Amino acid sequence: MKALILSDSHGWTNEVKEILDRHRTEVDIIFHCGDSELELEHSALAGARVVKGNCDFGADFPDEIQEEVEGIFFYVTHGHLYNVKMTTDPLSYRAEEVGANVACFGHTHIATSFEHNGVIYINPGSIKLPLGRRTRTYAIFESANDESKVTFHQQDDGEIVEELTAVYK
Repeated sequence: MKALILSDSHGWTNEVKEILDRHRTEVDIIFHCGDSELELEHSALAGARVVKGNCDFGADFPDEIQEEVEGIFFYVTHGHLYNVKMTTDPLSYRAEEVGANVACFGHTHIATSFEHNGVIYINPGSIKLPLGRRTRTYAIFESANDESKVTFHQQDDGEIVEELTAVYK
């Protein structure tokens, strides 16, 4: 099972479309963790499940998505409602409450993944305005044979950012 996860594209359309087209045939689901600043039906988001971020004014996106894909239960939110710039504790409470295996979020613009209490957390960073490392990134989550892997990719060419890759068993 593979999931493409991106966030914080802040109005970019061509770049979002390029990323989705680059990976569309190899993933089972696509999540956008908010702050797309696009309309619900915008063609750049075709095929993506999208949540509402703090910069998505007037957008008719949900605040969260709960979705099971091939036995993996995803919880997706932007993160601003859980104060993720200060702590991930409220997010972790919600992820555990809904029984998530994977929790995806954005808002901080910092690419990271980690495991806490059996839940894998993924922030794909920002494809437009990254913080921390200056690389514009998105993520791919892959699960097979009782092993999960998160790879981060450069927005412009899809190259893997090796130092951010993580494997969880």
